[in-house]
Amino acid sequence: MNETETVPAPQKGTVPQRAIERIKTLIGEGVLEPGARLPTERELAAQLGISRSSMREAIRALTVMGVLEARHGSGIYVTQLQAGDLLETFGVVADLSRGPRLVELLEVRRILESTATALAAARITPEQLAEVERHLVAMDATDDPEEVLAHDLAFHRAIAAAAGNETMAAILEGLSSRTFRARVRRGYQEEAAIARTRREHTAIHRALAARDPEAARAAAATHVGEVEEWLRAQVGD
Repeated sequence: MNETETVPAPQKGTVPQRAIERIKTLIGEGVLEPGARLPTERELAAQLGISRSSMREAIRALTVMGVLEARHGSGIYVTQLQAGDLLETFGVVADLSRGPRLVELLEVRRILESTATALAAARITPEQLAEVERHLVAMDATDDPEEVLAHDLAFHRAIAAAAGNETMAAILEGLSSRTFRARVRRGYQEEAAIARTRREHTAIHRALAARDPEAARAAAATHVGEVEEWLRAQVGD
């Protein structure tokens, strides 16, 4: 071998994994745009120099991830790459996690939710504020756990939407799934935390109405932090 000859870097991962990365690169570089139809499985396999079975596996994985979609009789297409579709796995992780991992997820949610609430305080429209208030009033008007949970989810979802960051809202949606919140809330509310939770929601709404980002950030961090500390103690026990 000539001393100046470059030795190619070894490729990492399985063949399907490398195919996944190649397709993602094509999308990331704009060669394949959202909504574009992919070449046929045979053409892609030939283009990437892999077997059709490996290409089929890569396409299947990207479809599960929400990057590609199969249209019966039409072919495989790049999805619109909406954040909500691509980040659905956060909900699965939140629903299935236990113990310390559950605490970690609440820690992430505290950080993101406080940021989203601060952004919302600066950006929220009167209509969006009215939506937040509607769910706050509904939460205060019932003691039914299912109704409280439904309006709690809607309250935070409306705030995340008002923040104006779709990616952050999608992550928070996954970290705040109904199953996840129900699991945490069940034990937390058994310790007479409902009244405190209502005060915390009121503080968040007050900060949003005042258009005060820092007060909103602190109120949201306190709200999620209370549950986080409770859960951390349970895991420790």
